[in-house]
Amino acid sequence: MNGESQVAFIIEESVNPSSDFFVVPELKRRGYEVRRFGFDFFPKPEELSGTVLVFVRYVPKRWKLFVDRFGAKIQQLIYFMDDDLFQFSSLSGLPLRYQVKLIRYALFSQSWLKKYNVEYWVSTPYLQSAYQSLKPELILPTPMKQTNKPVTVFYHGSASHNAELRWLLPVIEEVLCARNDIIFEVIGNAEVRKLVRGIPRVNLLQPMKWISYQGLIARGGRDIGLAPLLDSPFNRARSYTKFFDITAAKSVGVFANNEVYTSVVKHEYNGMLAAMDHSEWINIILMLIDDVDKRRNLLAAAMSDYNRLL
Repeated sequence: MNGESQVAFIIEESVNPSSDFFVVPELKRRGYEVRRFGFDFFPKPEELSGTVLVFVRYVPKRWKLFVDRFGAKIQQLIYFMDDDLFQFSSLSGLPLRYQVKLIRYALFSQSWLKKYNVEYWVSTPYLQSAYQSLKPELILPTPMKQTNKPVTVFYHGSASHNAELRWLLPVIEEVLCARNDIIFEVIGNAEVRKLVRGIPRVNLLQPMKWISYQGLIARGGRDIGLAPLLDSPFNRARSYTKFFDITAAKSVGVFANNEVYTSVVKHEYNGMLAAMDHSEWINIILMLIDDVDKRRNLLAAAMSDYNRLL
């Protein structure tokens, strides 16, 4: 390998710590332009000429077939390992499903890797010694560059609020697409996990007891709480306790412009009221993300009303 400006394709199951701590910074240090691909996405064959392919831990079957077909165009293949993935004995004690995954995508890939002039990278001196016959290169980790604290937008609802979550998800997807400095936090079960699967930067918390939830929000770290409310006979009987939860979390609330909330929330004074319209929610959330002073003022008023009602 040399330090000339080239393209390196990283093949990874998904964005992961192995790539971010080891592979990406090492490739960039060597002057490569880095592009990242999942198991089911491929560059165009004409883009392969003179490139480097780095398999991070796993070698999926579809990529084996891709390399078998177009490998002549590739300058170098690299395999990166940061666990002992080539010995059955090292899998002992791991969950069975994880063992099967490692056997399928790593251990059983050794014979395929040997067909090519593969360069091996490893993460520790232990691995370098254990696989010295492969002449691996030791790659040391690099800390990730610190970014500004992301804005955490959250929706904390029970299973009875799943209809609201379904309504809210297009809003969240649009907001997350528009900004990469946002995290969305939601509480939910397996059904909710399916709903948010594939959406980036979503933190899914497991349902918890009320006393545990109080401790959770008391720790802070959240910025904007959401309280949509669909019109239904069940919802007409609800109270405005979401105002208390969001304020206790030291966050600004965006509430459905519904009589459930209008009795306590004053628009642009102690929170934001919004019609159940996706575009309106998107615009309000993005505005609050950018306007830190407004969030501070809204929260101060909400805290004053919260304390007054104690």
